[in-house]
Amino acid sequence: MSRIHEALKKAEQERSISQPSGAADVIPSVLETPVDVSSVMANSRMLASSAPPIGMNAESLLARTRETNWRPDPKTMLFFGSDEHASGMEEFRTLRSRLYQVREKTSLSKLLVCSALPKEGKSFTAANLAQVIVRQHGRRAVLIDADLRNPQLHNLLGAEPGPGLAEYLRGEADEFSILQRGIMENLFLIPAGNTGKNPAEVLSNGRLKLLLNRLEPMFEWIIIDSAPAVPVSDAAIVAKECDGVLLVVRSNSTPVDAARRARNEFADQNVVGVVLNGITPDLSPYMEYYYAAYAGNGNGEARN
Repeated sequence: MSRIHEALKKAEQERSISQPSGAADVIPSVLETPVDVSSVMANSRMLASSAPPIGMNAESLLARTRETNWRPDPKTMLFFGSDEHASGMEEFRTLRSRLYQVREKTSLSKLLVCSALPKEGKSFTAANLAQVIVRQHGRRAVLIDADLRNPQLHNLLGAEPGPGLAEYLRGEADEFSILQRGIMENLFLIPAGNTGKNPAEVLSNGRLKLLLNRLEPMFEWIIIDSAPAVPVSDAAIVAKECDGVLLVVRSNSTPVDAARRARNEFADQNVVGVVLNGITPDLSPYMEYYYAAYAGNGNGEARN
């Protein structure tokens, strides 16, 4: 037993030396229970190898990311064009404002954008929300495509499909090799990458939490797109690592039971609001999207 304790102590010392202050702290929770020494040592080396260099600020670190030639879809990526008053833009500005109001009352930087079912507009909402956030001076955001079943963010932005989140979760890439930056200043993307098999198991292996802990000091907002909540468990797994959940429902499309089931999937999470997508002009001649922020009292009642 003394040899085990000595090996564990040595692994902890190596990690503290090779990692900067404030890096993700995952080994101490493991050390509280009996573990295999070799696995602890391997985990320590993995964390040390992917740690950012000591003394580098966020700007220096992000300068290491790949700059790629994005070709965003002008029909859906509203803030890449020259028109400042295109349909839907003002509604996303309102959504941004409401989220900052929520942020005044609770910690909110890692936001999951999810829907009950496919084709309800979650990827569209996540991408445009990130765009409108970085339009404000000094705001920096990263989009993460955690929909490892049907990823869409790279298509919407016209970005490279990988390497991405899947490679990171499998330990095949570090955070800087999967981060992309394009033509919009301060907007970054982590695509889904080569998704492979068993996405739920890959998402729950602990690497997602490590990634978010590393990214959080560098970004004001981390906007995550996931698979729909009702058909699969992926969204519930991702939500556990986030500060809040934004639900997207589609007007005249999302069944009430499906929306209720999606809400129940996040019963233990901070659901900060609901986006009603696809309102027709005859129902609302002034807006295409409506946002209702939940009151900060935790009882789930909507605030007008």
